[in-house]
This record gives sequence, C-alpha cells and structure tokens, in this order.
Amino acid sequence: MSVLSGKKILLGVTAGIAAYKSAFLVRLLIKEGAQVKVVMTPSAKDFVTPLTLSTLSKNEVYSSFTSEEDENAQWNNHVELALWADLFIIAPATANTLSKMAHGTSDNLLLAVYLSAKCPVYYAPAMDLDMYKHPSTKATFNTLDSYGNIQIPAGHGELASGLVGQGRMAEPEEIVSFIEKDLLKALPLRGKKVLITAGPTYEAIDPVRFIGNHSSGKMGFAIAETAAGLGAEVILVAGPVNIGTDHPNVKLLSVTSAEEMFNECIEHFSNCDIAILSAAVADYRPVVVASEKIKKKDSELHIKLEKTRDILATLGERKKDQFLVGFALETENELENAKTKLKKKNLDLIVLNSLRDKGAGFKGDTNKVTLIDKDNKEYPFSVKPKTEVARDILEFIIEKLHA
Repeated sequence: MSVLSGKKILLGVTAGIAAYKSAFLVRLLIKEGAQVKVVMTPSAKDFVTPLTLSTLSKNEVYSSFTSEEDENAQWNNHVELALWADLFIIAPATANTLSKMAHGTSDNLLLAVYLSAKCPVYYAPAMDLDMYKHPSTKATFNTLDSYGNIQIPAGHGELASGLVGQGRMAEPEEIVSFIEKDLLKALPLRGKKVLITAGPTYEAIDPVRFIGNHSSGKMGFAIAETAAGLGAEVILVAGPVNIGTDHPNVKLLSVTSAEEMFNECIEHFSNCDIAILSAAVADYRPVVVASEKIKKKDSELHIKLEKTRDILATLGERKKDQFLVGFALETENELENAKTKLKKKNLDLIVLNSLRDKGAGFKGDTNKVTLIDKDNKEYPFSVKPKTEVARDILEFIIEKLHA
C-alpha cells in the first residue's frame, strides 16, 4: 500500500524533451491510488499532448488562464488549483521554469499555481549538462531549496545534445519512490501500531431483540482514518455500525457484543503502541439469552442483567508502555466523573464529552470534547467536525509521546 493512496497530486509539466516521461509518471501515480491533475506550460504542449495526459489522468489538463476554444468560458483559477493539491510535482522542471520559480516570475498558469501553492512542492530538474552545471542553475537550486521546495536529483546518462552527464530527469519510478520515502519520513505515527474501538455493542435478549445504544461509530472511524493517514498501522474493532473504511492502513474487525470486543482488544493490545477506546460498550448484558423470540404475554417483562467485562480497566491493568486513551460521555458532574475514570482505569488521557453540549454526542458529524491528561490538566476544545476532533486528539497524543 502506498503513502500516495488518496493524495491529490498536481503535476506540472514544462517544455523539455523529458516531458514524454510525464505520461508514464501520471500512470504510476494513478496506480498508487492518487488523484492527478496536470497543469502545463504552453510550450510543453509541443512535447506531449494535453489529450494524452487528460486521458491518463481522467481529468482536464490546464495550460492557460482561459479556454483557447471558448473566450467566454470560466477562467482557470490558479488559487483553486493550488489549494486542491496535497502535493505539487513539477517534472520535468526546465532551467527556464526553475529560474522563474526562484525569482517569482508569473507569466503562465503553472507559475501562478506554484506561487499560490501551500502544499509541498517537488521538482525534478531536466536540462543539458552545461546548463545543469552553470553557476546560475546552482544558485537557482539553492534559492528554491531555501523556499522549502524539494529537489528530486537529476540522473546521470545520455542527454538530448548527445553529451553524457548529469541533468537527465529522474525516471518516473524513481520520482514516485523518492516522494514516497520523503513523505514516510515526515509521518509522526510511522511504525506505530494503534488499536481503536468504535461504535456500540449489542447484547442479545433473544434472537430478535438486544440491549444497545445510539453510537454511530463516526468518532472512532474518524480517529482510525486520521491515525492511518499519519502513518500508523491501525486495528479498528467496531461494533454494529452503518459506516466503513477503505483506508489501506486500517484493518477492520467487526464484532457485535461486548464480550467479542473484549476478546479482540485483549488479543491485539500487547502488540500496540497506542490504544484509543472510543466505543460505547454496554455495561450490562442479559444473564440468560432466550433461544426463541420472547412472546408478548404479560404486562411486564423482567430481564436479569449482569456486568460485562470492563475492557478499558483490563487494558489499564495490563498496560506496559502503551499510551491508553478512554472516552467519557457524561450527563452530570462531567469533569469529576471523567477524572475519576481516568485514575481508576490507569489511563494516560481521557476524552470527555457531554450530552448537554450542543453539537456533541451520538450520531452527529460534530463533537465538543475536553481532553484531560493523567496530571488532571484540562484542555477544552470548541465544537468541530469529528474529523478535526480526531486530528486534535492524535496531535495531543503525539505531543505527549515526544515530550
């Protein structure tokens, strides 16, 4: 599975003979699961056609601010293109374009997009040997590197002039490999194994009925996908939910009851670095489960319940070096109850939310949480989408791990 999977990649193509390799680069990026859009300099179309690149990328290719065929068409917004991208790769990057990038020149769409880019920018130089060795080119490289741009080193080989030396654009496979390795280095949870629970549990009364709750699993799934995006290998143990995940770094284990969730967590906890238990696990279950549907006969039905095994407390007893996180959904005495749970279950962090807070709780797409660490320090957050709450929680954990 590639770290490029799901990434939005803008490929800039400039006017060099190596532009023919851009078609192969697009194919490789698509194969790795990325979305690709291409922006070309006008002269680059002399080397590779927009039709080829649009067919391979399955997206429109951009080369000018306005449509050359329709003067009344909407203009191509360079800012929108730049903000769309997670990564911007300029390959081939000619000496001419690199010089303009270094000096802030904006005389075509590609350069305007570059100057608007907020994402990481990679560039693969492509030029002849004498151009590559020229002092002005070296100065350009130094300037671009000082801006935070990342150079994909040119290779050594036969050049268009017939000379042999450095200046040959890296091969598409080398470009993809370089970027993957560079991205992996920057992922804060790379090499970490994270156990996450999500959703409700259902405790059977009979073959038809069960005891459950309103948890949708959205918070846990958001944490799982965010952790995977940060480089973690995720085990997601989920109760009965109506959502899923196709993230390649998330292994989904579906369970129904609290006992099944307990067993999965015990099996995987010893091998994980971080455990985040966001599931709304049933505290009680029927002592006896009827083998047939219970018929409606009497005006009252009495069901004897027994406690389920406490997953969080058991992991708290067994933890060694793991960072253990629990959730507390409260309706009264929120802070007091959450802090008691934090200490009693030997947690490193507890995530508190209250059903009394607007925008928090089950089923919705937002949440409002307060993080409480093992020193009882409180870190309240405003109402946010659950995807952003997930990011806040994981960034807090990463900060604590590196403290």
